[in-house]
This record gives sequence, structure tokens and C-alpha cells, in this order.
Amino acid sequence: MTNELLVNGQEIMTTGLGDNDFISLTDIARTSDKANPGGLISQWLNTLHTFDFLLAWERINDPNFNFLEFQKAHNLTINCEKKITVKLLIEKFHFTCIKSVPGRYGGTLAQKDIALEFASWLSPELKLYIIKEFQRLKAVESKSPEWPWMRLLSKLNYLLQTEAIKKKIPTINLTPEQISHIYAAEADVINVATFGCTAAEYEATHHTNVRDQATTVELAILSNLEFANSKLILLEIAQRDRLIFLNEEANKEKEIFNHSLEIKE
Repeated sequence: MTNELLVNGQEIMTTGLGDNDFISLTDIARTSDKANPGGLISQWLNTLHTFDFLLAWERINDPNFNFLEFQKAHNLTINCEKKITVKLLIEKFHFTCIKSVPGRYGGTLAQKDIALEFASWLSPELKLYIIKEFQRLKAVESKSPEWPWMRLLSKLNYLLQTEAIKKKIPTINLTPEQISHIYAAEADVINVATFGCTAAEYEATHHTNVRDQATTVELAILSNLEFANSKLILLEIAQRDRLIFLNEEANKEKEIFNHSLEIKE
């Protein structure tokens, strides 16, 4: 496991500290019912508000979510009077905000927004404790000796990216503002690929720089993506295609880093 939150004596597994990481619903449920955490998750899933919330999350955050396909599967489920289960959400509805992980450290995991919604359903106080734990771990990680070096490396690779852009900027006279806009747009390609949002979107809700809040692992991935993007720019790969490739690369590297950390522990 890469990180663990500790709430009321219960360790809660999380794949990381970013907005797109997953938290164990099973561990959260154990804070209220150690004997039958799955029962609490099932009860929560079968409330109307929960289902609407999960559906809204998918429609907003998953660009590949097929609402028409979902409606067909959902109507069939209603007609058969089936209960909503994690397996049904994943296999029939193709939800990406929740997953089931087998093994000793497995269970039901959900994206951070979903996990906090579940915690709030169990107890508003529990939700606040989890948020406080996230903030504590963020503070600890920001003091890690590796963090400043990874931030520096990401800045150096950003320079490689801007140099690649310079070589591809048309030879007409551009104003400094226009050039700055081009650089910022490319920086946001990396931000969206890594964090799922632009710098402006993150700052609007968190009131801080997204890269300054990144984990050490995220900074390592960010640096790798900037280097890769500089090469793709020189190859004249379209921005849309680069974004898709870089996002896939970010997810793949996250999985590799997390798996490596699990083995070490």
C-alpha cells in the first residue's frame, strides 16, 4: 500500500493523495462495523441519492461513459428487481469511480469524491476526520527530502518542453502574451494528463498551485511526461493525440509506482 489514513484507530488504505486516487470503502466501513463492512457498503449503494451521485460523477468525469448503454443496462436491472452491487456497477454499468480489489489488502475501493460521500453517509464527523488525515499526510510528504528535487526536475523538463515548442512556433512575430499562452496551454496538457484538470480549474477550487500540492510520485510522473511531450511536439503530433497518449502513460506509471511501493512494504 502506498499510503494509509488512520481514523479512530482504523487504517484506511488509499492508492495515493491526489484527487484521482482511490480510498478503501471497506476500511471506511470497518470504522462503523468491523464484522460486516460489505453490508454497510451494499446498504449505501442501494439508496437513491447514492446511485444518482455515482451516475453524476461518471457523466462529469468519464469522457468515455456511454449514457445510452447505461440506460439499457439500468432498465434491465430495474425490470429484474436486482440490487445494486459493486460487480453490477463495474461489469454492467461500466462505472470507473469504484472497483473491487481481491487479496489480503483488497476490498471495495472508490475514487476520493465517492469515498468521502460514503464517509459522510456513515457520519459527517468521520468525513471530516478523513479530510484531516489527508491534509496531515500531504504536509508530511511535502517535507520529504525527495520532494524538492522532484519539483526541480519537473521544472527542468518543463524547459525542455518550452524549447521544443519554440522550434515549432511559426516564424511570424508573436507577442510575449501569445507565446506565454502557448506555453501555458502545453503545461495544461501535462496537468490534465496527470491530475485530470487544468491549473486554473485546480486553483479555482483549491486556491493553490496544483504542482505545489503534488505527491512525490506525481512529480516523478510529471517530469517523465514533460520529457515525453517535448519529443512528441518535435514530431509534430497533434495536441489531442498527445494528451491521450500522455494520460495513458500517466496512469500506467502510477500503477507501476504503486505496485512497486506495495512490494517494498
